[in-house]
Amino acid sequence: MQRSCWGWLLGIGLMLTQLPAAAAGYDRPAGAPRQSRSVVMARQGMVATSHPQAAQVGLQVLQNGGNAADAAVAVNAMLGVVEPMSCGIGGDLFVLYWDAASRQLYGLNASGCSPYGLSRDKLLEQGLKQIPLDKPESWTVPGCVDGWEVLLSRFGTRPLGDLLAPAIDVAETGFPVSEIIASHWEAAAAGLAKHPGSTATWLSNGKAPVAGQVFRNPQLARTMRLIAEQGARTFYEGEIARQLVQFSEEQGGYFTLQDFADCHADW
Repeated sequence: MQRSCWGWLLGIGLMLTQLPAAAAGYDRPAGAPRQSRSVVMARQGMVATSHPQAAQVGLQVLQNGGNAADAAVAVNAMLGVVEPMSCGIGGDLFVLYWDAASRQLYGLNASGCSPYGLSRDKLLEQGLKQIPLDKPESWTVPGCVDGWEVLLSRFGTRPLGDLLAPAIDVAETGFPVSEIIASHWEAAAAGLAKHPGSTATWLSNGKAPVAGQVFRNPQLARTMRLIAEQGARTFYEGEIARQLVQFSEEQGGYFTLQDFADCHADW
């Protein structure tokens, strides 16, 4: 019995040595050996994101009758909550949109401009050889929110407020921080701790959330609710714009209300 067992184990060992080496550190029984997961296939729509909660909300929009533009806005908003270092209303937005009905490809550039009051000459006068990443000289008007509205006005079928509702709910009630996002958060903690506002918003008890910790962002929820209720232009011409310009002035920045009012995405 013992000899039989050893023979069986030896046979298994020989079989394993004859298999091609698994490039990713594990065996794949079918398909490309270097592929980490099976190809996802669907008949009536698909959502691909870097976070499961964002993918889920996009799929729900499609299942409820929304189209790709609707789903993309809902996904983008959710990513701004659960993966704040990558997406969000403080950044820009770019869209490649294929319209199957007209068989035309559209491109949307929703990247904001630098302030009117900042020029290359002014940077050179300060003796700068490059734009500092952590100073007001690098700030541009966030184009994301206007991009949402412009995209939906042309191709969307759902109101912006409805599409932001899931992200607002998650920002209020919280979400468990995943491993990779927690590691990026920790890497940014020292920079966030330099400012009272970012410390209060992003660092619970002065520390970045660890993997599995439930994180809530009520301030972001309030801001997104204003956008949902009053429309995207409140970000550029209302209370949000005024607060952003005030903060810029306090930090020695260059933003004015005109910079925000003139921000518009371009097809």
